[in-house]
Amino acid sequence: MFLGEEAAAQFQLPVLETGFTADDIQEWLSDLFQSNSGSSEGSTRAVYSDDERKKRRMISNRESARRSRWRKKKQLEDLTEELNRSAVENQVLKNELNIVLNQCYLLWKENEQLTSEYVALRTRLSNLYRILGSMQTPSQ
Repeated sequence: MFLGEEAAAQFQLPVLETGFTADDIQEWLSDLFQSNSGSSEGSTRAVYSDDERKKRRMISNRESARRSRWRKKKQLEDLTEELNRSAVENQVLKNELNIVLNQCYLLWKENEQLTSEYVALRTRLSNLYRILGSMQTPSQ
């Protein structure tokens, strides 16, 4: 290997974050250092043949596509998880709504019954006042 273990170790964390393998980074760094040290013209830029450039571009495109697929997969997993949480929350809210609607119905029925009892008692009281009034009128 061109680089020592210490140099390779410093690239371990970015490897995991970017999706590049340690071997990929090692190869790119080796190529970079070899092209810089092997240049006879004093140029720091490597000169690659058309085939080498195509190969590098193809590798780069594959890595980019792989990272893109990984991001899409992660996004889909996140959306699926959010959908599942929302479905559970929706079911909980439906259950709570059903309970409230049932309570509302029971209270409405109780209110109807109490209103009916009120009307009956009001009528009875009115009749009692009329009877009481008719009993007191002849004696005066």
